[in-house]
Amino acid sequence: MDWANLRTRLTKMLRSVWSPFAAIPIALLLGALVLLAAGYNPITAYEAMWQGAFKDRTAFTEVLIKATPLMFIGVGLAVAFKCSIWNIGAEGQFYAGAVMATVTGIYLGDLPRLILIPLVLIMGTAGGALWGMLAAYLKNRFGASEVVTTIMLNYVAIYITGYLVTGPMIETKGLFPQTPKISEAAWLPRFLPPTRLHIGFIIAVLVAVLLYILIFKTSIGYTIRAVGINPIAARYAGINVKRNILLAMGISGGAAGLAGAVEVSAISYRLYQLISPGFGFDGIAVALLVNNNPLGVIFSSFLFGALRSGAEVMMMTAKVPSVLVSLIQGFVILSVVAFGVYRVTTVEKEE
Repeated sequence: MDWANLRTRLTKMLRSVWSPFAAIPIALLLGALVLLAAGYNPITAYEAMWQGAFKDRTAFTEVLIKATPLMFIGVGLAVAFKCSIWNIGAEGQFYAGAVMATVTGIYLGDLPRLILIPLVLIMGTAGGALWGMLAAYLKNRFGASEVVTTIMLNYVAIYITGYLVTGPMIETKGLFPQTPKISEAAWLPRFLPPTRLHIGFIIAVLVAVLLYILIFKTSIGYTIRAVGINPIAARYAGINVKRNILLAMGISGGAAGLAGAVEVSAISYRLYQLISPGFGFDGIAVALLVNNNPLGVIFSSFLFGALRSGAEVMMMTAKVPSVLVSLIQGFVILSVVAFGVYRVTTVEKEE
C-alpha cells in the first residue's frame, strides 16, 4: 500500500472539511468584538441567537423553512460553479421563478390541486431556468461576462416584479405593492402541525441528492466538470463547451426559480415587490462553504437558516440593531470566501 499517497489524500480530505467550517467561529469572534465595541454583551446576544434557532420544535422548523430557499439556490449555484460559470444572478432567477409561479397560481387557479401544484413548481423552475440561460446565451454568442450579465439581470427581474405588483397584477384593494393570493389549490401541504414546515423542504433535499448524482455519477456531470476544469481541453476532447455552459446555467437558474415558486406556494401565497431578503446572494456563500458539493449544501443551508432565525431573535431580545446583525452575517460570508480562496491557492501550490 502506498502510505504516502494515502496520507496525502487524507490530508486533502480533512482540509476540505475543516477549512470551510473554520470560517464560522472566526466570523462569530469578529462579530463579538464588534458587539463589545458597540456596547453590547456578545454572550447575551449569541445566547439569544441560539435560543432563536434551537429553543423548541417551532424554532427549529423555522430554521428549516429559512434553509429551504437557500438549499435550492445553493445546489443550483454549485452546478454552475463546477462548470466555472460565476452565476451571480440567482436573485433575479429567484424572482423570475416567483413571478411565473404566481401567474400560474392566480390565472390557472381553477385547475385541480394535483395538477396545479406541480404546474406551479414546473413553471417557476422554467422561469428561473430561462432567466439563467439568457446569461449563458449572451456568454456563448457574444462572449459577455456572466458576472456582469447576471448582475444586470438581477435588477431587470426585480424591476419587472415591482412593475407587476404595482400595476397589472396589483391586488384589487390596491393598498400595498402585492398581488392577490394564489389559489388555495396551489398551496404546498404542510406537516408537523402547528408549525409552518412544508414539503418544499423535502423537495429541496431531494433536489440536492439528485444534483449530486447528476454531477458526480453521470456522464453529463462529468462533461460539466470537465468544462469547468479546462474548457479548451474539454473542447479538444470533443465536448460541446457552449452546450454545457447553457445546461449548467439552466440547471442553476431552474433551481433558483424553483426556490421562488416554493416561497410563493408555501410561505407568502402571493408576490411582493421585495419577496427575497437576499436569498440569491446568501446562496453563493452556501455553495462556496462546502466547495460546491450539492450534498454539503444541505448542511450549509441549515447553518445559514439558523443564522437568519437566530438573528431575528437577537434583534428582538438582545436589542442588537439590525445593522450589527447584518454585519455579523457579512463576516460569515467574507470568512467563507477567504477560506475558499485559501483552499484553492493551497491546492494549486501543492499541484
